[in-house]
Amino acid sequence: MKVLITGGSRGIGEACVRAFCKRGDSVVFFYRTSHERAQALAEQTGAVAICADVSNAEQATEATQKAIQMLGGIDVLVNNAGIAQIKLFGDITNEDWRKMIDTNLSGAFYTSREASRAMVAQHSGRIINIGSMWGKTGASCEVHYSASKAGLRGLTMALAKELGPSNITVNCIEPGVIETEMNAALDESTRQGLCDSTPLCRIGKAEEVASVVTFLASEEASFITGQIIGVDGGFAI
Repeated sequence: MKVLITGGSRGIGEACVRAFCKRGDSVVFFYRTSHERAQALAEQTGAVAICADVSNAEQATEATQKAIQMLGGIDVLVNNAGIAQIKLFGDITNEDWRKMIDTNLSGAFYTSREASRAMVAQHSGRIINIGSMWGKTGASCEVHYSASKAGLRGLTMALAKELGPSNITVNCIEPGVIETEMNAALDESTRQGLCDSTPLCRIGKAEEVASVVTFLASEEASFITGQIIGVDGGFAI
């Protein structure tokens, strides 16, 4: 398969790059700032790294076009690029809001719009959005993050209806607390509290999310579309 992954240099994105490459798929991934890490991952896996800021419409569109050209088409798009910020609602600035929505939601819109053109032409494809359990439940002090991830839910379901006749599936995975650099900064008491709130009583692994991504990209998942799938240890139930 020909796979494009945004935000692929670390965390869940990196796990997805490794999982698809292990299967022998052709992979291109985007990264924004982690140049050395991205190049190392590319060397280790055989994937191709492209520096692009998906929050910028022009960059996202041009990079997606470049990726499709390099791959010789596209079968799977994984919209993983995202940022997070903990801040009281009243302290969220206009710039904070814009940056969050532009990266987490608009970025997925830009790349999906471009990739879907190629998918419609070939009458097949998979779009997999990486949301968050906070997009379902909402998180105090993460209003802008929660809103951006809730937006991915709507984008997923609407696109699934529109692209379904072209044999393109669109699904959204909502991870819970996952062992990534984004969560590594949490203090021990916060981590323990999150574990205690998770029915499986532990923090998840990026590889566990990646395994669901590869499943949704497979032929076995060809009749699954418009679904919001929690990989959260039961946190959001």
